[in-house]
Amino acid sequence: MTMTKTPAAEIAPIGRGEAHELSATENSLVLDLLASLSDDDWNKPTECPGWDVRALAGHVLGGMEGFSSFGRLVHLMRATRKEAEEGSFVDAMTSIQVRERIDLTRPQLLARLDAAGPKSARFRHRFPSPMRAVSTKQQLLDGTTERWKMAYLVDVILTRDTWMHRIDLARATGNDPVLTRDHDGRIVADAVGEWARRHGQPFTLELTGPLAEVFEQGAGSAPIALDAVEFCRVLSGRGSGEGLLAEQVPF
Repeated sequence: MTMTKTPAAEIAPIGRGEAHELSATENSLVLDLLASLSDDDWNKPTECPGWDVRALAGHVLGGMEGFSSFGRLVHLMRATRKEAEEGSFVDAMTSIQVRERIDLTRPQLLARLDAAGPKSARFRHRFPSPMRAVSTKQQLLDGTTERWKMAYLVDVILTRDTWMHRIDLARATGNDPVLTRDHDGRIVADAVGEWARRHGQPFTLELTGPLAEVFEQGAGSAPIALDAVEFCRVLSGRGSGEGLLAEQVPF
């Protein structure tokens, strides 16, 4: 069966209202996965260097709690600036998120994830418009820097980060992630749209697996065929890609 090709230009960026729904759903899904794990699963290594499942769960919780109130956000930013000095801001932030939660028991961690997920989604949705317009400098995995508006961070990146870590957790523990077209398919499509805007070249992208879909931009290019989740892993730096697949998209 031939699938309809979706023009990349028709992929609307995720807006504020939709971002709230996606973040609330994703926060709930990662909690469900972590709550389903066995005792042995929590010590398994993940593809995030230096982090086992327990440490990665602490980072995920830190991301939610750090963006659940202005008090917590200010604490996180101040602590990160102090620790980062001339080093990586993101590395310092994630280190703090894990370290501040390292002594939580698993029931405590799950309980706090349950409380923080909805609260974080609401806080990000209500982020004041003047602050959403503020831009910050961010460093990508290849060392290049670019400026992001806070709206991009709270609407898109924080959900992508949690989504990708849910994939990391599922892979580390041998679980199949719950994937639906309405939720995961939308996150993937948004990443495709940004990828297309970043490189600006013609392509036909045939995504396979549970989130199978075909996207195109321009004409005259050889098709790129890849599992939808693996496509996002490659763009995030978790896999290697050549040609257009070497174009990074932040996750």
